[in-house]
Amino acid sequence: MHPTLLRIGPLEIRYYGLMYVIGIILGIILIRREAERRGLAITRDDVISYAFWVVVGGILGARIYYVLFLWKDFYRAHPMEIFAVWHGGLAIHGGILGGTVLAYVYARVKKVKFFDLLDITAPALALGQVFGRFGNFMNGDAHGLPTGLPWGIVFPEGSIAGDEFPGQPLHPVMLYELALNLISFFILRRLRFKEHKKGFIIALYLLNYGFIRFWVSFLRADSLMMGNLRGAQILSGIFIIGALSFILVFKLWKREKVRD
Repeated sequence: MHPTLLRIGPLEIRYYGLMYVIGIILGIILIRREAERRGLAITRDDVISYAFWVVVGGILGARIYYVLFLWKDFYRAHPMEIFAVWHGGLAIHGGILGGTVLAYVYARVKKVKFFDLLDITAPALALGQVFGRFGNFMNGDAHGLPTGLPWGIVFPEGSIAGDEFPGQPLHPVMLYELALNLISFFILRRLRFKEHKKGFIIALYLLNYGFIRFWVSFLRADSLMMGNLRGAQILSGIFIIGALSFILVFKLWKREKVRD
């Protein structure tokens, strides 16, 4: 694998960036179609604007989360590197939290019900992560630990994974998560046709991803740590407990009662 898809003179198209662009475009299409199906008062321009702000919130949240974890070890001594996003350092849990904050602000401004907005976003988010993990795979980052299993992959020299573990087969954790996120996407897409209370789809997404990332993190070589614990597993545990409690307490799987 190679991080660059196409190079024309000084122009370089990398898989990592391309996958994010594809994920955002497909996400906009899915959100728009689901908004129409549900009869939400959201125009095509509204969806594009919403997607823009959620992506901005996601990037900011992902970067802040990453910088906070490595503040003492690196960023306190190199503060200008905080802005060097192109050097890597975006964490999905922070991205989810940051995107949710901007989604809440957008819902208040546009007077759209917050959980309606999150429910139509959740499947698109799961699909976006599928493309994002393929970008990680081609880029050779967000990589796994060494393995003796037959499907272990040796990443090329020059990639983060290849430089850290030269010549060693590694767990292709990006592909593990890609496959699991794809399954989550199809589950969420299927269940959106069922009658249930608002917030069920986004809660199920958080539950799904919490389990996915908690398991995959055992095999990750680049986990952000909180003492002796993996930060991703702590946040995933919070996602699991929070989402499951929300579903059970409010019985979100049940049909929404219509008020007279």
